[in-house]
Amino acid sequence: MDGRAYIAQRPKRADGRRNYDAILAAARKAFESAGADASLEDIASQAGVAIGTLYRHFPTRASLVEAATRDGLENLVSHAARLSGAPDPLDALTAWMREAVAHFSTFRGLVGILAQSMYDEGTPSHTMCNAMHSGGADLLRAAQAAGSVRPDLTPDELFDLLSGAAWVREQAAGGRDGSPRFLQLVLEGITIPRA
Repeated sequence: MDGRAYIAQRPKRADGRRNYDAILAAARKAFESAGADASLEDIASQAGVAIGTLYRHFPTRASLVEAATRDGLENLVSHAARLSGAPDPLDALTAWMREAVAHFSTFRGLVGILAQSMYDEGTPSHTMCNAMHSGGADLLRAAQAAGSVRPDLTPDELFDLLSGAAWVREQAAGGRDGSPRFLQLVLEGITIPRA
């Protein structure tokens, strides 16, 4: 490769598409149960393909993670666009933040991968992370313009807070998910009380 990030695309031939889809389905299951460090050999086995076939479609772990999480990032981008111009910008931002935290913590290790992808142009998820960041930043600016969110909060700080809430959710043990409370405390810290 020429140094640019590899984005796995669905192949055109039927057998290639079947293998691609089987690998992706197996990867999503493996990542959800074992986290971002799930065994690629196990993923290939669960997909019913050789490890070489997995690597032909996804030459790096990062390219497989990107493909497995692409839909979620695309949903965040389109949700931000749908919420843009909502009558209550704070409600719009809050709804989007909740969705972002849920996606960022889809499986153990994803929040770290997305945080790196946000700033590293060489990662496969960088372009989608940038688009997601931009959509969230627009919602933040709308809430700030409405006087609902403190004006000194930057988009990067917002994403640090979302990453923190996602990490709390990712680390939840025994069914105890502290992220709703964590996110509520974040919202109380960034919002300007309504008169």
